Amino acid sequence: MNPVGPDGYEQHPLLNTNVRDIASRGEGVLVAVTHELHSHGTVRVAHIRPASGVEWTTAAVNIQAASF
Repeated sequence: MNPVGPDGYEQHPLLNTNVRDIASRGEGVLVAVTHELHSHGTVRVAHIRPASGVEWTTAAVNIQAASF
């Protein structure tokens, strides 16, 4: 796992690069990976911003580098 700051943001190697969400097949720029605490443990959440500007989230394991 990558280092996580005290604010819950992960220093992911794909930050600010084009990624593909394999779950939705959507593509955009990875703008953040956060760690959210839930009753069953910590969940890593990827925040993706496409060209339209409307961000969505997915599990961080669902992202991969994309080429546009």
